[in-house]
Amino acid sequence: MEQEGLRTPLTWGLIGLSLLGYIAEGLCGGDWGTIGGKALVACGGLYGPALFEGGEWWRLLSAMFLHGGIEHLALNMISLYIVGRIMEAYFRPLDYLLIYFLSGIGGFLLSLSLHPDTVIIGASGAIFGIFGALGGFALFHRERLGSHYHTFLKEFGIILGLNLVFDLAVPGIDMSAHIGGLLLGGIGGYLASGPRQFFYLFVAGVSLGILAGALWLQGHFAGSSLRYF
Repeated sequence: MEQEGLRTPLTWGLIGLSLLGYIAEGLCGGDWGTIGGKALVACGGLYGPALFEGGEWWRLLSAMFLHGGIEHLALNMISLYIVGRIMEAYFRPLDYLLIYFLSGIGGFLLSLSLHPDTVIIGASGAIFGIFGALGGFALFHRERLGSHYHTFLKEFGIILGLNLVFDLAVPGIDMSAHIGGLLLGGIGGYLASGPRQFFYLFVAGVSLGILAGALWLQGHFAGSSLRYF
């Protein structure tokens, strides 16, 4: 386990931060089984009024390490353990982190635009970004992979499909963040596999898009009738 952690420090680091986040949720008033909305907001969950009225945009990052219960946490961490180690083997560390966080934040903003008065948490959007990045990597290298490309697509589809089924089975899961993260990760993974300038343009473009989206949401929902806890 120690040697594996040394080979994939980013994946284990992200898992560790999520575990610390879950411990913090209990200290914020959660019951360790199912974390309530008030505890999630207190610990940094993404919540429209806190952003639009309070300007607490740091929640776009903190919410990525919070989960609504032990099942939610376990599912996400198992998924991250499976795909994160593969991601770490084929991508530069900086590319991994950029795709992870841009996918997670982009997915959050999409979900927030649809559900501004709902508490939004979880690493699912970021993890689906990793799924997408691996798909983009395989697409870019499909000729080099040859027959292994179709094998990869089959196995990749099965794992992704199982995650979607499990997510649909968990009450309260919003699929918009998953879809947004998957699309951003797919584009990022494809571009990261080619000339660097295209990936840098992708990072800059998504970052500007996130900023523009945040400003639009701020202007659209500021002063609205969204309720505080």
